[in-house]
Amino acid sequence: MRRSSAQGVMFGQVVANMAGISNSDMECMDILNLEGRVTAGRLAEVTGLTTGAITGVVDRLERAGYVRRERDESDRRKVFISVVEEKAVEIGKFYVPMQEAMHRLWTSYSDDELRLLLRFANDGYKGVLEATEALKAVIDTPPEKRASFKMPPKSRR
Repeated sequence: MRRSSAQGVMFGQVVANMAGISNSDMECMDILNLEGRVTAGRLAEVTGLTTGAITGVVDRLERAGYVRRERDESDRRKVFISVVEEKAVEIGKFYVPMQEAMHRLWTSYSDDELRLLLRFANDGYKGVLEATEALKAVIDTPPEKRASFKMPPKSRR
């Protein structure tokens, strides 16, 4: 899992390089693709970045033509960040080799195996969310109280 995760990060870095943006900006693009049209505040909440950092990300992505800011029709003070679909399609083309490789792999599994893998992936995602929240709680703890935070022992598997 760690190797696959690390390779996914490396793949994303190559795609980001080809798209002419940073890997962290590419990750924000991915979140925008998953979340849809969101406010900068929501993007900050989902990524864990500060609103100031998100402003920089959105500025860079907007300059590169990947996103646009859109005013809310009912509340002109509210601004949404939207992905520019044509540019998302351009980036999506870089993922075709990975999608094809994964499709070849998936077709080798039975429906029962795929259901198990899907359950594993969903449960793993929930575990990562829990771990992220736990780590955020440690970060929010004053340094003098962090000493009591213990990492779980390494598995011998």
